[in-house]
Amino acid sequence: MLTYRNRDLQIVENCLSSLAEQTIKTFKVVLVDYGSVEDYKNKLSLLVSKYSFIELIQCQTEQQLWNKSRAINIALKQCDTPYFFVGDIDMMYHLNFIETLINLQSEKDIIYFQVGFLSKEESQQNKTFDDYRISFKSNDEATGMTLYNTNILKSINGYDEFYHGWGTEDTDVHIRLKHAGFNIKFYTKSIFMLHQWHPKNYRTKNDIAPFHSSLEQINHEYLKLKHQTKNVKANLKFPWGIYNNNDYNDLSKTDLSFNLTNKESEIKAFINNVLLVETNKFVRVSISEDEAYKTLKEIVKGLFGKKTIQFLDMQIINNMLLETIINNLRDKPYKFQYYRKNQTIHLTIKV
Repeated sequence: MLTYRNRDLQIVENCLSSLAEQTIKTFKVVLVDYGSVEDYKNKLSLLVSKYSFIELIQCQTEQQLWNKSRAINIALKQCDTPYFFVGDIDMMYHLNFIETLINLQSEKDIIYFQVGFLSKEESQQNKTFDDYRISFKSNDEATGMTLYNTNILKSINGYDEFYHGWGTEDTDVHIRLKHAGFNIKFYTKSIFMLHQWHPKNYRTKNDIAPFHSSLEQINHEYLKLKHQTKNVKANLKFPWGIYNNNDYNDLSKTDLSFNLTNKESEIKAFINNVLLVETNKFVRVSISEDEAYKTLKEIVKGLFGKKTIQFLDMQIINNMLLETIINNLRDKPYKFQYYRKNQTIHLTIKV
């Protein structure tokens, strides 16, 4: 299976073409587009239509945090084949790759693969797989490209959907499988995947897509605790791998609507008395800076030790809301925008 969001379509075409050239054709690819914007979504759909072996699932999650674990689990949940391989859309695969996967199938062993990384210049060349010059190879800490026994992966509830943003979800699966007593093997005999160079996607000031400023650090600490807790199963308090388009179509509905300011009391009251209490309601909230925020009057009162209104920075509110969703509501459909230019936040969610 492959995951995707707003990636260069030439990279995608290179990946899919390499799979189309496999020596063995008895495989199926599920490609989950987890929240691309309309332009990328439409172009991807047109591209995928050229390949009969691909099933495309497009999720209306463009205004949600990236959640690779959930995207993988959506494909895993419907998988009816004995083995399940998690790949990346920016790879090119050797024509013997599927044949190799079949030869390496094991009832108990989990196998992940070394990857060859290409330079920018080399990635732009049109060569046969073996003619590409590899800049460097991944080590055993890069755990993404993995072949699983499907039933084993399902038995631990798939990938942990706590992880939002980028990184660590692959390593988490390996750790839990080790806790369950399975062998994890790193395959280095040959390179069967080449990573295509691509620029990193940096956020701009005008980007309104949800973003938590310290999510990677939280994910890292969460992963560290997995070593101590010895947990095997993930997603124990939430259904996993679930996506329903109808849920997102209904987000135009509104049962409860709120206009709040960045007063600390308002935000905490809303989280604890609405988001964490109401059920089966479509909630819409808009948050903006209070008129008294950072005024001279409030500053002077603070300097003289007088009681002042407690405000929260909008970035802090952004993080608080996203953490509430991740920890308590991550299986719910929602749309989230943070407009930094005029410091407003808009959230629509079915709680």
